[in-house]
Amino acid sequence: MQPIMMNWQQLISNKRLGQEYKHSERHDDRTEFKRDYDRLIFSAPFRRLQNKTQVFPLPGSVFVHNRLTHSLEVASVGMSLGDDVATKLIQKHPELKETLFAEIGQIVATACLAHDMGNPPFGHSGEKAIQTYFTEGPGRDLQREVNHQFWDDITHFEGNANAFRLLTHQFKGRRVGGFVMTYSTLASIVKYPYSSSAPSKKGKFGFFNEEKDLYRRIADELGISCTSEPGEPLRYARHPLVYLVEAADDICYEVMDIEDAHKLKILSYEETSQLMLSFCEKETQDKILQRILDEELTDDNEKIVYMRACVIGKLENECVKAFVNHEEEILNGTFEGSLVDHISDLQREAYNNCASLSVKRIYKSRPVLDVELSGYKIMETLMGHFIEAARHPERFYSKQLISRVSSQYDIDSPNLETRLMAVIDYISGMTDVYALDVYQKICGISLPIV
Repeated sequence: MQPIMMNWQQLISNKRLGQEYKHSERHDDRTEFKRDYDRLIFSAPFRRLQNKTQVFPLPGSVFVHNRLTHSLEVASVGMSLGDDVATKLIQKHPELKETLFAEIGQIVATACLAHDMGNPPFGHSGEKAIQTYFTEGPGRDLQREVNHQFWDDITHFEGNANAFRLLTHQFKGRRVGGFVMTYSTLASIVKYPYSSSAPSKKGKFGFFNEEKDLYRRIADELGISCTSEPGEPLRYARHPLVYLVEAADDICYEVMDIEDAHKLKILSYEETSQLMLSFCEKETQDKILQRILDEELTDDNEKIVYMRACVIGKLENECVKAFVNHEEEILNGTFEGSLVDHISDLQREAYNNCASLSVKRIYKSRPVLDVELSGYKIMETLMGHFIEAARHPERFYSKQLISRVSSQYDIDSPNLETRLMAVIDYISGMTDVYALDVYQKICGISLPIV
């Protein structure tokens, strides 16, 4: 299906999912999008990100990023991206000046806060453990007992889709579904707006089958183009602000992982400074080095911090330019790749060099591999025990395990698929530390001390 040109005035809406026809009394001057931001900041799922691994093991003597600090930094960069794009596009389209479009910085920042909230313990290793339990492990024979759409959901389990579920699903004990966020904020976190039956080339998707009608309602309201033919699995163009959320994430994780690797002495100062300075022309490099001398920075970590700030500023400016230059393609749903793919040659080459080195030296370093191996085994074990309990709830040991599951998850449902999803909701919502604690207890490795 040919995408239809999207328009900004429809795309930016402060209507709330679940409160479309309800007027709520306001006691302050916050915008609806600022309310979204505050709801996330003060939520338990957001706080739990502090005990979820970003790349390196959770901090010991050297503090490195976890999912919480990463999300806060991404939100900061996202706010800058959104504000700068709004300024430039309002100059280009003066009719947007007195509209909600001016608030896109706040929308992008909020979506950035939420972008990792659906990630299970141990990041991508945790995702893989959930997927492979059903594709390679004891869960394979469940395919005969569930419908094909549900099977697609669990065998492609995705942190992005899980974030959308977390923000919209009506868990037990809630009066309404999810966080009752604005339509535009919710659309801005869906990086892969496809159903699990039509995932991206990387196997990614944006919403579970149970939430597909919610996403369809949001897309219809905002005028997001549907790109699938009738009868095919749902596929949509991205909401344009997704590109800004993605760019903020791309900038932060690549640059900050390099900084963390330097702190942990995986990369030398010489290697790290060379990578950072490579984002700039020779003249700018000389200015940066001179400023470091002028500021009398003698600590290598502080020097890298200064260079990193310059790199983030440079990449932010480049991504703003790329978005503005490709606005029409983005609104048409024909833009390909990420904004980072469309920045200037010098910065793109430097970024790709960092990405290549990260794969070889950081993501395959011993500390990272040790976390992934341990995390996979922990998650595999939890999945095995709790899925078996959900399949056979009448057994004695199953009853013991089920009693550990929080009451917000519908583990007692008479429907098998609902019980299986309750297990995935429960395990994916754990922090790394809590997952390890439950693993040790159910394996008899540790006992509670009274």
